[in-house]
Amino acid sequence: MSTAKTRILLADDHALVRRGLKMILDAEPDLEVVAEAADGAEAVTAASEDAVDLAILDIAMPRMTGLQAAREISRRAPGIRILILSMYDNEQYFFEALKVGASGYVLKSVADQDLLEACRATMRGEPFLYPGAVTALIRDYLQRSREGERMPESILTPREEEIVKLIAEGNSAKEIAETLVISVKTVDRHRANILQKLGMRDRLDLTRYAIRAGLVEP
Repeated sequence: MSTAKTRILLADDHALVRRGLKMILDAEPDLEVVAEAADGAEAVTAASEDAVDLAILDIAMPRMTGLQAAREISRRAPGIRILILSMYDNEQYFFEALKVGASGYVLKSVADQDLLEACRATMRGEPFLYPGAVTALIRDYLQRSREGERMPESILTPREEEIVKLIAEGNSAKEIAETLVISVKTVDRHRANILQKLGMRDRLDLTRYAIRAGLVEP
């Protein structure tokens, strides 16, 4: 059994980055990239438990972020392990990654050193955290235990998050309706619900929220 390779789905919207990471992974005897995706939605479609053991998802992708894709893959194919790749040493993104079911968070700047170890740790069922993330995790744990509180769950549904992301990326209601194959009226209803839930007024507020929540890059 030990000769079986870990079958990897690699999702990043930059073809050059994908090519570089694929070379690093495929050079290892125990790892093999068997599927690639250029955005989160493609990654979700490609993530079948029969074909993939591990999904490596870039956090910032068009159409659907790595975080949204991770949540969806965890729901549909809980047997697939997930690693998040990010350019950002950002505590918010890191905690979101853990919340959506990722086993690890790898910084792109050191992916050539950390990615292989992260893949192997994840397949052994161990979390992989870069040093700054460990510090953040401990600090957050101590803070929460002092205050006796739990981490809040996201108050928006996955569909609402999708709409916030598209609004923040500058799409009109008509463009969003076409992208999601729903009516403009449905988009408007979602938007009104989102503004009410978040206690916000307009697109600018939503864009700020989307950046804070890691749905779009600042």
